[in-house]
Amino acid sequence: MVKASSLPDEKQAAPAAGSPARRLAAGRRLVRRQPTGRPPEGRGYAAKSLPYLLVTPLAVFIIGLALVPAAFTVVESFYRVNPLDPPTRFDGVGNFRRLFANNAVLTSFGNTALYVVVGVVLSTVLGIFFAVVLRRPFRGRGILIAVLILPWALPGVVEGILWTGIYDPSTGLLNGVLSSLHLASNGSVLLGDNRWLTIFLIELVQVWQITPLSTLLVLAAMQLMPQELFEAAAIDGCGAWQSFWRITLPLARPGIAVAIVQALIVTLNVFDQPYVLNGAATTGSSITEQTYFISFQNLDFGGGYALSLLITLITLIVSLVVVRAVYRRVDY
Repeated sequence: MVKASSLPDEKQAAPAAGSPARRLAAGRRLVRRQPTGRPPEGRGYAAKSLPYLLVTPLAVFIIGLALVPAAFTVVESFYRVNPLDPPTRFDGVGNFRRLFANNAVLTSFGNTALYVVVGVVLSTVLGIFFAVVLRRPFRGRGILIAVLILPWALPGVVEGILWTGIYDPSTGLLNGVLSSLHLASNGSVLLGDNRWLTIFLIELVQVWQITPLSTLLVLAAMQLMPQELFEAAAIDGCGAWQSFWRITLPLARPGIAVAIVQALIVTLNVFDQPYVLNGAATTGSSITEQTYFISFQNLDFGGGYALSLLITLITLIVSLVVVRAVYRRVDY
């Protein structure tokens, strides 16, 4: 038989006011009273759909401005579209066959390949050089960067007109310098006579335009490099050239890859400089120029669509190859 005094009553079972058990129970009740952070049913749906509503105008704009015309170009490249020879009818790969049988188009492919080689190599090398020069702060650095960006900010047509004065056979600066050095006769035509010289001079104008962007892209990659790496290399006895070759170039590869791709895209689609400086002459014409001539001078819009599709595919494939070959992810 158990004694009554041994049975705990409510007062005996309840913990003391300041005991740990009482504080733990109060904390549990407080947690249960706090809101869970879940919004009401209607507000939760609105919060989830808000990002999609914000992105929808941009997505519609991109689809309407880029994807729909691209799809239209792909479809129409297989049709014979000529206002002088209606109606529009399916032609299969006929447009592509006629393009590769056109000597002017084949010449423009070779010219564009030279534009790409000269433009990408020169703009990338100069971009790396100027990025190394501008990496460390010095007096007048901001002014130099502003002057460097100016050619990139100018439209291609304006640059072509400016350089027309430099290449002018009568009053051009370049012709005057060459004549004073007895390297060319006064009044000699620099553009149009020699295909290789014409391509090189035209591409110099474009390199003058795209080098600033290449410089900024490589400089941005260099600004992220930890200074401790160069200090450690100097302690280990590495010279400036070894530090550049073993540290700067490998760590700047992401920026260099982007610079190469942007130079590649610009040179593959060059139009302004050859058209302004050399007109319709085939010695310096580019693929994009031929697209304009075929579409708007010959009114062969099917051929123009086909050539545009080829330019797009070539740009996409070559850009992917360059990214896979050059780009490397860098973890500092």
